[in-house]
Amino acid sequence: MLDTTALLDQIVLATEAATVAYGVSVLARTQNEAADATVRLGQRLLGRILNRDAGTAPESDPVRAAVVCLADAGEDQDLLALRRAELRIALRTALTETPGLAEDLSDLLPERPRSTVHASGERSVAVGGDNSGNISTGDGAEDGPQR
Repeated sequence: MLDTTALLDQIVLATEAATVAYGVSVLARTQNEAADATVRLGQRLLGRILNRDAGTAPESDPVRAAVVCLADAGEDQDLLALRRAELRIALRTALTETPGLAEDLSDLLPERPRSTVHASGERSVAVGGDNSGNISTGDGAEDGPQR
């Protein structure tokens, strides 16, 4: 199963870059040779997201509305933060409610580099991701919390 939050983080960065670079015209623009790779990726992602449901009227699409609002936010940092949050929420909804969209978008994203985790030294521990449990080392370590 895909990690929706990690996928969402990548999608939001690229779509924001495309929106900020081109404003509302990003909705119609397919590719620009002068644009950098992030903007082009954002354009491809937005194209796939905005064309996910041909039966929906374009003006009623929450992602499209969020992109327009972000593009119109200007340079007010508070308003930009609000509009970015709205775009993130709209994208999360689209990812969770549209079957296959997360996988389609994941295929468009570059492969994320894998980090290497290494621990050295006596009783050292390395965690290469999230850990929700205890990590105990040493003599007499137990599975539960020490009291």
